[in-house]
Order: sequence, then structure tokens, then C-alpha cells
Amino acid sequence: MKKQLVISTSIDLVHIAPEKIVYIASDGNYSTLVQTDNEVRMLSYQLGQIEKMISSQLGSEGNIFIRIGKSLIINRSYIYYINIPKQKLTLSDVSSFNHSVTASKEALKQLKELLEKEVK
Repeated sequence: MKKQLVISTSIDLVHIAPEKIVYIASDGNYSTLVQTDNEVRMLSYQLGQIEKMISSQLGSEGNIFIRIGKSLIINRSYIYYINIPKQKLTLSDVSSFNHSVTASKEALKQLKELLEKEVK
């Protein structure tokens, strides 16, 4: 069975397959998790804490996630379009969802370079 990410707070628990997560965005002391079914969940954890959960719970399977700058963790499987000058990143499965997020030019440039290296 594939590993699941479990995020538990004092009032709720999210138990989700990593491939169902499109991205997680920082929102102050909270984070917003966006799923492939377009469900949006507010989590009472900062992005750094979630990053540690991904690493400890998923191990090498957590490598599908990439931290982009200070405010995003994205699922690399859904990277569809990067536009550095417009600071735009589109995450999509090209059929059921399409999410555009903003990131710094430097973060997007580094992401683009990383993906280009992986292709070579």
C-alpha cells in the first residue's frame, strides 16, 4: 500500500494520498492545502512544519513535492506551465483541474532549471 500523509491537529485529521495534493500554500501561521478534486483545506501548521511531516512520513515518496520559495510546496507531477516574467506557475492534470499560483522570479527560474536538468 502506498504511503499516506497524515496531518493531525487538535480538532481534525487529514489522511491523504500524496498524489491527491496539488500544492500547499503558506498563509501566515496557517497553510492551505489544495487537492486534485479542488477541495481546499486550511491547516494550522506553517509550511516548514508540513515540509518536515512530508519528509518524516513519506520518506523518498515525498520527493514528488518541491518547496518553491517561502510560500509554496508543489507536487512536481502537476507542473504544467512556468512563466518567469509573469511570475506564474500553472499546476494541472490537463483534464480535471488547473491552478495558477504566483512565485518569485528567482524561485521559478530555479524550478525551471531543475526540471531542465532532470530531462537531460
